[in-house]
Amino acid sequence: MSLPPDGHVHTEWSWDTVTGSMIGSCERALELGLPSVAFTEHADLTPWLIPEPVRPHLPEHFRVRLRPDGVLEPPDLDVAGYLACVDECRSWFPSLRILSGVELSEPHWHRPRADALLAAHDFDRVLGSVHSLPDGEHHHELTVVSDRPPGELLRAYLGEVLGLVESTADFAVLAHIDYALRSWPAEGPPFVAADFEEEFRTVLRALRASGRALEVNTKVPLPGEVVRWWFREGGEAVAFGSDAHEPGLVGHGFAEAAALVESCGFRPGHIPHDFWRR
Repeated sequence: MSLPPDGHVHTEWSWDTVTGSMIGSCERALELGLPSVAFTEHADLTPWLIPEPVRPHLPEHFRVRLRPDGVLEPPDLDVAGYLACVDECRSWFPSLRILSGVELSEPHWHRPRADALLAAHDFDRVLGSVHSLPDGEHHHELTVVSDRPPGELLRAYLGEVLGLVESTADFAVLAHIDYALRSWPAEGPPFVAADFEEEFRTVLRALRASGRALEVNTKVPLPGEVVRWWFREGGEAVAFGSDAHEPGLVGHGFAEAAALVESCGFRPGHIPHDFWRR
């Protein structure tokens, strides 16, 4: 089976990675035989409050972003530098289709900033995602810290994802619907998808109504039940994303993900760079 395109890759232009490389990611995509790659760099619009005990344990490139009040404020994406690098890589790797892109965090909370960014730049791929949840007057990033039971956290997360999907925020693909599972504890009761079927399917119904695509993110393999529910809810399109923050993870797990998606009823598009469709 030919591997699908990787529609969710981060490079040195995403503020949260020190191991990213656009050139290296292109080389890895060619090595794997991927038809295309989309560099969807972070536009993280929400500041996060980092609890004091956690701050010393953050990576250095996170700690330097901390304000005196313990709030981490992600920097703006250097779009001009990023797009110049995309153009350079397109000239160096003419046999690889390279898409420009951006991953918008919580764009439904930050419409003026998100809309202005998209109006100023013609990105090929726009992902919408939720990385954080409100907590009083602040927000907490889900994978940095949480003192909530994992099931409660997942339900709160899916409720916020529903708000994103039901909004008119401008994005084509819902990224990592299972992001909250990245902080599911290894000890204690395991995650059981069926326990959250209605919450997932509510989001998927809204996603289908919006006409957007569901991403199968392979950083933590998306539970197969979610893809099957997407098909049964009438979902039209699936995108694949490694969420790689370093070249060696581009296309990671794509053979298994493609087999899963195909078993659920989706097929490759008419051209290799397209979404997979029912």
